[in-house]
Amino acid sequence: MRFNLSDEDFGYRGDIVLRGVSMSINDGERVALIGESGAGKSTLISVLQHRYAADTAFVPQDLGLVGNLSVFHNIYMGALQRHSMAHNVLNLVWPRPSEIARVRPIAEQLGLGDKLFSKVGELSGGQQQRTAICRAIHQGGPALLGDEPVSANDQHQSRVIMDAITTSFDTVVLAMHDVELALEYSTRIIGIKDQNIAIDVAADQVTRADLDFLYMK
Repeated sequence: MRFNLSDEDFGYRGDIVLRGVSMSINDGERVALIGESGAGKSTLISVLQHRYAADTAFVPQDLGLVGNLSVFHNIYMGALQRHSMAHNVLNLVWPRPSEIARVRPIAEQLGLGDKLFSKVGELSGGQQQRTAICRAIHQGGPALLGDEPVSANDQHQSRVIMDAITTSFDTVVLAMHDVELALEYSTRIIGIKDQNIAIDVAADQVTRADLDFLYMK
């Protein structure tokens, strides 16, 4: 899976958020987009998701869950396209044992095994975020795009999530707020500041201190 952008401007509601973006992400790369809140990380993830939706799983910042459905059903929705409408409707009313068997290990991996048939709307923010990640893993594919996919979880759960993501997808592009976690799990760091890509470097070539300028006024 390869993502390409060439000298493009991107905006939101008529305002330019990013200018002159050129970027190529190759198969097998794990890329963290970092920078201050509002720098344009979410905009860049949204652009990539829109252009490459057919080949990517996606974890949006708003999660896109159905609160009155169970964890199982929300995870199952990641694979709706694999089945007929009749199968999907039947599974909504009467979950098939075969589908439960596919979903349960994913939920258990992220600590949701005992919540499989709890309504998502009754879960904590961290549990809801993990449900959205399970849905993306169940969807599968060569690449994952995620917008702050661990922001509602503690450090331990965040590492469990990042382990699951990086073992489930060959190519990963995540907007992240936790720089230490980004350095630990990424092969490449792209930093955004003042509407531009300010740094694009291998993760093992920089330290946290090298990236502090992204957060300075």
